[in-house]
Amino acid sequence: MTDKMSKENRSKTMKSIRSQSELENSITKELWIRGYRFRKNVKTMYGKPDISIQKYKIVIFIDSCFWHVCPIHGNQPKSNLEYWEKKLLRNQQRDIEVNEYYSSHGWNIKRIWEHEIKKDFYGVIEDISNFIDKIKKENQKQL
Repeated sequence: MTDKMSKENRSKTMKSIRSQSELENSITKELWIRGYRFRKNVKTMYGKPDISIQKYKIVIFIDSCFWHVCPIHGNQPKSNLEYWEKKLLRNQQRDIEVNEYYSSHGWNIKRIWEHEIKKDFYGVIEDISNFIDKIKKENQKQL
């Protein structure tokens, strides 16, 4: 099946996709309001985590169901199949590499699917808050 868009239009569409999603921005805004301090998309960190708190070695990734191939909602495009299979497989491999990197360096990792946020926004906020608070407490005990 051929692409219904011209190469120029497809390129324009793909370039318009932002690295920060509305969901990511809503999550970080709510966490900030609740008093959590963090950095967003630190380019110098491996895998450019969506949220990072270096003091406590915390990285949080918000994964899109399409780009990270959600087992529930991920779907394959109908055109240019070879390209997309390769692209999406590489994204999955990169996620594994990033997880292994942070795990091997003693970091605390949390990955959240896009559909989880859409289903229960405040539940996800509570889950992230509990994750951060637990690690902070563990750190304080070690001091």
